[in-house]
Amino acid sequence: MKHIIAFAGSNSSDSINKQLATYAAFLVDNAEALILDLNDFTTPIYSKDLEASEGIPNNATRFLELLKTTDGIILSLAENNGAYSAVFKNLFDWLSRAEQKNWLGKPMLLMATSPGAKGGQSVLEMAMDRFPRHDANIVGKFSLPSFNENFSDGKITNEAMNTELLEEVKQFKNSL
Repeated sequence: MKHIIAFAGSNSSDSINKQLATYAAFLVDNAEALILDLNDFTTPIYSKDLEASEGIPNNATRFLELLKTTDGIILSLAENNGAYSAVFKNLFDWLSRAEQKNWLGKPMLLMATSPGAKGGQSVLEMAMDRFPRHDANIVGKFSLPSFNENFSDGKITNEAMNTELLEEVKQFKNSL
């Protein structure tokens, strides 16, 4: 059985991106999904001085160990002002200091959602450009616009969008 991790690039207690990542993770047949919460991996704000004096924080090291032991990653990025959320960017900064190629070539389904009509497209474009430089193997990409109109009771309610996600999940599963 394959093991995957799924998480949102958000620390919101009611994160719509965590809901989407969780939904996608459970669409992957014959895989055990571990749903992570960035609140369990808080780190101090990155600075080279802090790194020099205290090293890599334990929570960043723990997160990196989970990345090392998984077969695949499902990540749904929150978009704050057109970019990564501060909590995700900070963890990403620490991870890249611990291991420059921090995505470790693991198959990744990269997603985003938002309440708006663009569905987090700006942050997806940013990640599609940046993550491969950190050894991301992005095998699928999905954006869910207008979350509140297209997601309910733990699933995508728009049939066409759900079919699109199922195709991306299939590509992800086949790459594990």
